[in-house]
Amino acid sequence: MKQIFNYSDYRDYIRDFYLERKKKNPRYSYSVLGTAIGLNASHVFCLVEKTRDLPIRCVPAVKKLMGLENRAAAYFDLLLAASRTKSETTRAEIMEKAALLKDIKKRFLQNKELEYLSQWWTAVIRAVIEVNQGRIDIKKIANSLEPPISEDQARDSIQLLKDLGFIKPINDKRVSLTESHITIGGEERANAIRSFQAEVMKVGARSLREVAPENRDISTLTMPVDQQCFEDIKAMLQEFRQEVQIRVDKCKHPSRVMQMNLAFFPVALSKKEAEK
Repeated sequence: MKQIFNYSDYRDYIRDFYLERKKKNPRYSYSVLGTAIGLNASHVFCLVEKTRDLPIRCVPAVKKLMGLENRAAAYFDLLLAASRTKSETTRAEIMEKAALLKDIKKRFLQNKELEYLSQWWTAVIRAVIEVNQGRIDIKKIANSLEPPISEDQARDSIQLLKDLGFIKPINDKRVSLTESHITIGGEERANAIRSFQAEVMKVGARSLREVAPENRDISTLTMPVDQQCFEDIKAMLQEFRQEVQIRVDKCKHPSRVMQMNLAFFPVALSKKEAEK
């Protein structure tokens, strides 16, 4: 089955999902699909025939059933919003946002590529090389990092980037970058991501002491929320990350490398929540 990004109407995606399941299991019916997402068979039929829309209450169930997460889930939401609006102008604006999500380039790391996340500075060096327009100067790169690293560490990271194909040699002192964004999946890879995130958070804590306020922006907010508010804020953060990626892609002449850490976590629970 094609990815969600190949669709301009979410109902076509649901129809193809249904047909795919039906092909594998002839007993799969509108009733079975409806039960899974909270609709009756008649409503599901109208949905795939594009005569009715998907109720908002059913969206989480649809995403879970069809395995839509992160960028794919956000794309589905935009298709849904586009189908529900009666304004052609608004629909065009929504589909433009959807197109931007489709254009974000990402690469899935294989098991051997997990080493890329073994130290926080390898990803930074990759970005420094982009700022330097592909020029390689080991000593300058090592000293430019905050905090600085050794020349051997910088040399090893550059070799790793070459081995993985994230940069490609042009000549002895210049390389080209192959992709813009990287993401990985799976439990083992997720653990590597968590370890990497812990390391860059330590670097962030250091910046409070070592980096002048005019060169950073660090703020905190402590808030009481209910479950719906919690979910809404998570969605807002996801959308913000996507907007940041899109803005960075439009940056034609970068002069520095910045690290952004977004952390949203519980610091206290109500008695009812704590007992769960």
